[in-house]
Amino acid sequence: MEANPLSSGPQAAPGTVHLVGAGPGDPDLLTLRGARLLMNARLIVHDGLVDPAILAMARPGARMISVAKSRSRHTMKQEAINALLVKEALAGNDVVRLKGGDPFVFGRGGEEAEACRAAGVPVDVVPGISSALGASAAARIPLTHRDHASIVSFVAGQCKGLSDQDWSGLAGKGRTLVIFMGLATAAQISEKLIADGLAPDVPVAVIENATRREMRVLRAPLAGLADLVEAEKVKSPALIVIGHVAAEPDNIIRETALKTGALEAIQ
Repeated sequence: MEANPLSSGPQAAPGTVHLVGAGPGDPDLLTLRGARLLMNARLIVHDGLVDPAILAMARPGARMISVAKSRSRHTMKQEAINALLVKEALAGNDVVRLKGGDPFVFGRGGEEAEACRAAGVPVDVVPGISSALGASAAARIPLTHRDHASIVSFVAGQCKGLSDQDWSGLAGKGRTLVIFMGLATAAQISEKLIADGLAPDVPVAVIENATRREMRVLRAPLAGLADLVEAEKVKSPALIVIGHVAAEPDNIIRETALKTGALEAIQ
């Protein structure tokens, strides 16, 4: 019996989509596994905030697709990114989906993983150092401290229904609040937190370009957050840390010493 010429034959096995966290910026903070995948990848789909030095680690000839996003302009909408990953994987290609920070911390990695699984595409998740952890460490801001904070909350400052969300209890005594993507809504964030009961003089640190050479750490009281962002022309990527740990380091040391009766040691 002759074979049917219209038969498509066996389908190639789908490739794997690797959701790789690129960390906060400095290439040295990329995980070893992430670096290995990046250097061997033939196809890399990357965010706009991934540092060029990290992209330069890719193998010669690798196909690079940028899906950069900003508040006002998206190179590709999320649904289209999901579809791209699925299409390439179903064609038999392994894909390194390179994301700033960690894929599952405000990186929409969960949405991309769901889309891949629904299409029968294998997904591999390679965690990265979250920008919250990397930025705070680079700025010498301890998100937790036995004397000042035992609770940390992460929130997105750029999201639907921001004004309707209840942030009371997320910041204040013994707490640290870390805000991602909050530059454009800095005024609303400040007003919301003060309206929800946070003191206007609570310390705030804005960390711009964390772990990179051009990193800046800017400080102000909560009431002055919007003015600080505008006056200093802060650009993304930037993170906002709110709470006592965001104060000038000398102030934290002095207050801790007062509590322990060791003020003389630092005078």
